[in-house]
Formats: sequence, structure tokens, C-alpha cells
Amino acid sequence: MVEALNRHLEQDLECETLLECLYDLNALDRECFNVLADTAEPLTIDELASTVDRERSTVYRSIQRLLQFGLVQKEQVNYDRGGYYHVYRITNPDEIGDEMQTKLNDWYAQIGYLVGRFREKYGEGSDSTESPPPVT
Repeated sequence: MVEALNRHLEQDLECETLLECLYDLNALDRECFNVLADTAEPLTIDELASTVDRERSTVYRSIQRLLQFGLVQKEQVNYDRGGYYHVYRITNPDEIGDEMQTKLNDWYAQIGYLVGRFREKYGEGSDSTESPPPVT
């Protein structure tokens, strides 16, 4: 187990891989995120679908997942004569980074709790028997 963890930790993790791990993103989610990250202006679902060469409804579902995780933001653009449409852009990378750090801190706290429970169960004792902090 220790060797497996070391091998996993020694891999060069790219930002996309970290996003995939923390948010359980699929290939299309990552592709949509990357397109939005590489584009200066926000894109509509139709523009994004054309860029990634997928059906509009498929891209819409992917964008909804990214919105749910807070990785993408939706903005409403109003037409002068009435009506509107939505465009999408990635969330500020610093905000995403802060959220990723929070997720990692929560995970670290849970692992610390489990190590304490292990010690308690197998005779080393532990000062903390509290429930682990919730994962968000």
C-alpha cells in the first residue's frame, strides 16, 4: 500500500488531472473546461459544441456538471430588442485553487481521523474519537 501511494504521489500531476481527481470529471468535462480556459471571451453552448465537435445537448450536460462544481460561471447577455442568451467562462482560477485546497484539507483531516481510529483499534491509542469532518 505504501509503495502504491508513493508511486501515485510521485507521478507528475497536471492541473487537468487534479481537476479530474477532485471533481470526478470525464473527458468531455475536461475538454470543455480547457476550451473555456483557452478562450479570451466567454462562449455559448453552441460555440462550445462546435469547438469540441459534440452535440449541443451533450455539451450542455457537461457544462451543467462544471457549473455544479463551481468550475464554470454562466452569464446572461441581453439583446437590445428583448430576449437573452447565456455565455460561459471558467471561474477565476484563484477561486478554483482555493476550493481545491479546501477539498484537500478536508481529505487530509479525514485521513488523520482514520489513522487515529486505526491506532485506537490496534492498541496505539488516540486522543480523538470524534466523527470525521464531512466531505463536501
